[in-house]
Amino acid sequence: AAALIFGPQFFPTDDPLAGTLAAFATFAVGFIARPLGGVIMGHYGDRIGRKSMLMFSMMLMGIATVGIGLLPNYAAIGMWAPVMLAVLMAVEYSPSNKRALYGAFPQMGLPIGIIASNVVFIVVTNIMAPEMFQAWGWRIPFLFSAVLVGIALWIRLRVEDSPAFRKVQSKDEVAKAPLLDLLKNHLGTVLLAGAMSI
Repeated sequence: AAALIFGPQFFPTDDPLAGTLAAFATFAVGFIARPLGGVIMGHYGDRIGRKSMLMFSMMLMGIATVGIGLLPNYAAIGMWAPVMLAVLMAVEYSPSNKRALYGAFPQMGLPIGIIASNVVFIVVTNIMAPEMFQAWGWRIPFLFSAVLVGIALWIRLRVEDSPAFRKVQSKDEVAKAPLLDLLKNHLGTVLLAGAMSI
C-alpha cells in the first residue's frame, strides 16, 4: 500500500517520487514505534499479565489496520489524512510480547504479515481494473484484516498467562515499576533491541 496507494491518496504532489517517499516515511514510523510499544507493553505485561497485553495489542493493531481501510484521503480531509495515516501506522506496529523462545514467534508476525499483505495486494490488483483499484480497491486488504483480527482474538482468548507470571503473581512478587527496573538494569539491551528493530 505504501508503494502503490499511499503516495497519490495521502501525499499528492507534483512530484510522484516525493509522494512515494512520504508514504514510505509513514511505514518507517511504525518501525520506530515498535520498540517503544514493546517497552510499554512489556511494562504492563509484567504488572498485570501477558494475556491482557496480548489482547490489547491485538485490538490496537486490528483497529488501526481496519482504520486505514476506512481513512478518508487527502482530497477529502486535506493535511489530516497523512497525519492520521502516520498515527495508525505507528499503532499498527505495536508488538505482542512473550518470553524466551516463544518471544520469537510473535516477532515472525511482522515479516509473515508483510509477505501475506503483499500476496493479497497482488491478488486484488490482478482481479481489478487499475482505476477501480486506485479509487477504492486498495481498501479491501485493510478491511479484510477484520476477519484475521477476529480469528486472532479467538485464539488469544484461549491463551493463559505464562506459568512464570502466574507464579510471581501468586507470591505477590509482581514488580511495582517493571519499566524502571528494566531501564535501570538492562538499558543497553533495550537500546540494542530497539536499534535492531529499527
